[in-house]
Amino acid sequence: MFEFDQYLGFLAFLTILTIGFWLMILLLTFIVPYWVTGALKERFDEWRAAKKDS
Repeated sequence: MFEFDQYLGFLAFLTILTIGFWLMILLLTFIVPYWVTGALKERFDEWRAAKKDS
């Protein structure tokens, strides 16, 4: 059915696809929400400090 080089190419394709899938899951569930939460907290703290100064 497959020759050996086709088999290795198929395994490389599946490996890259799987790594990309799990990287996307990691980004969407941990990294992006952490980034957005930190940015919002920092903006709120700056807004509160500006409101306190004026």
